[in-house]
Amino acid sequence: MTKLKREMPQSDAITAFREYLALELRRGARTVEEYVKDLYGFARFMDAKGNVDDLLLKATASNIRRYLMDMTARNLSTAAVRRRVATLRTFYMYTRRENLRPDNPTVEIGNLKLPKRLPKAISVKDTLKLLHTKSPGGTSDVQRLRDAAILELLYATGIRRAELAGLSVSDVDFDRKTVRVIGKGNKERYVFFTNAAADALQRYLAVRRGSPDGALFVSKMGRRLSYPQIGNIFRLFVQLSGLEGKITPHTMRHSFATHLHQRGVDIMTIKELLGHESVATTQIYAQVTLEHMRQAYEEAHPRNDAKD
Repeated sequence: MTKLKREMPQSDAITAFREYLALELRRGARTVEEYVKDLYGFARFMDAKGNVDDLLLKATASNIRRYLMDMTARNLSTAAVRRRVATLRTFYMYTRRENLRPDNPTVEIGNLKLPKRLPKAISVKDTLKLLHTKSPGGTSDVQRLRDAAILELLYATGIRRAELAGLSVSDVDFDRKTVRVIGKGNKERYVFFTNAAADALQRYLAVRRGSPDGALFVSKMGRRLSYPQIGNIFRLFVQLSGLEGKITPHTMRHSFATHLHQRGVDIMTIKELLGHESVATTQIYAQVTLEHMRQAYEEAHPRNDAKD
């Protein structure tokens, strides 16, 4: 798993919790590993040489508060701190349910409020610049067509990078121009793709190497592209495009939603396309669009340039 696991002895409680996350809560593999990493990190904070099960099952609210203070002192982002606290909440709810300990020390820990930040989206012009960026010299035709299809599909569908990595050829329906996606919590949804994405996918599939598990996007060895590999491909094209600022695959998801809303697509439709649980999560794109309108208004209104 991780460096943390090698440094500390195996934990029976964490092993059982891992199974609970995967089988009962149906969390994705990457999410499960993040939870496990967080728990080992908390145990190491308390005592790097101690017994992990003893540390976790005897931890107090005071231990958790000191952990919060330590993370704050190390300038971890509010989102990172909040995720670690969420891990502890879920773990101690589980341990109490399973009678591994009689109480839940996180009930004394207040909720952390994240600062309201609008999701970052790039303009349509910059998005098209990225999509039209050519592969570096020496790239094989297979790789060139695969990477172009990845970029087009990310923008066409707004799916997450992990969802893209999980796609199989059988998930793509060219007649309906839909893709079957397995999102967070193993929930299934269908998203649409554009004519440009359809063309890019068909060109890629015409030369795609076979894959034992039917993966849509595969490496030179015919294996399913991993989450980090897709990130590396995307990062390369951002660099080649010359676009500035931090632009990630998730930026394409934000851009997808923002551009649709700017062109009149309602929030409920965008919610379903993104696979959000709550419309409140999607509602932020309305704020993004409002901010875009405000900037356009202030730049365009003649009165803002007039001097009395």
